[in-house]
Amino acid sequence: MADNNSLDGGETVRRQINDQVMIVQILVMIFLCINLLLIITFFKRECFYTTTRYILFAVTLLSDSLMLFISDILLILSYFRFTMQVWLCVIISFMVLLYLTVTPVTLTAMTLERYVAICMPLRHGELCSTRRSVHCILIIHGISSVPCILILSTFFASASLSFYKQYQICSVQMFTFYAWQDYITSAVQQFYFLVMCIIIVFSYIKIMKVAKAASGDDKKSSKKGLRTVVLHGFQLLLCLIQLLCPFIETSVLQINFRLFVNVRYFNYIMFNLAPRCLSPLIYGLRDENFFQALKHYASIGLFKRNII
Repeated sequence: MADNNSLDGGETVRRQINDQVMIVQILVMIFLCINLLLIITFFKRECFYTTTRYILFAVTLLSDSLMLFISDILLILSYFRFTMQVWLCVIISFMVLLYLTVTPVTLTAMTLERYVAICMPLRHGELCSTRRSVHCILIIHGISSVPCILILSTFFASASLSFYKQYQICSVQMFTFYAWQDYITSAVQQFYFLVMCIIIVFSYIKIMKVAKAASGDDKKSSKKGLRTVVLHGFQLLLCLIQLLCPFIETSVLQINFRLFVNVRYFNYIMFNLAPRCLSPLIYGLRDENFFQALKHYASIGLFKRNII
């Protein structure tokens, strides 16, 4: 009787995992299609790819799309218990870890851009030129690569050469051998969290002061910038909570596997997919210029489809 109950429980968990994987595939496809439409719109007009805030917006779209695509591939491979050599997993995981950090760092840069635009309008053209935007993108990737390099460095120092030739199911958790590795990773992520929060709060306070002192069109622009910073802050919070999810999931796994499945699924939807659907909302729908261009090219696409 106990065996039958355990079999039924295992079958229920398997069915639950199947449903969750299918739902994730649908959500990922929807987000990737939306992001693709936004990226195409971005490259259609010169005013977008020559303006700093839209350039940084495109960086978040590209990093989010790449992150969603690679993480979804890893999910499917894990679901089918597909193994690969560790050295290949290291390369793939580096990309995942890098673009996991690129989004919150870019959001912080976008917040600073809004601060400069509203609080230092006379210097905005100088500080936020197209050339400086390219430098900013390089700096963003440089800053974002530090946690990845640190995590992989502790892994390289701990793993034997023979381990790289072994076949494993690829996941970021496989790079942790000792507790001190988690402590170092957690310390770096908390430092990033603190710095980003300080920048967000600083920008919010400064823009709020300008919004109170402004009048007319300036007041309207300041309040819109204030709402954008708040949305960036919320999006950044979700992204940064995601950095803590592996620690929570590891603890839950030791308690109950079924609970682990539910927690991991909730974390993926809430802290992986949700923050990445806010970028299209903040600049794809709330920004009037981008929304009009998006509606224009979407209507043209539908018109051509109807003709065909």
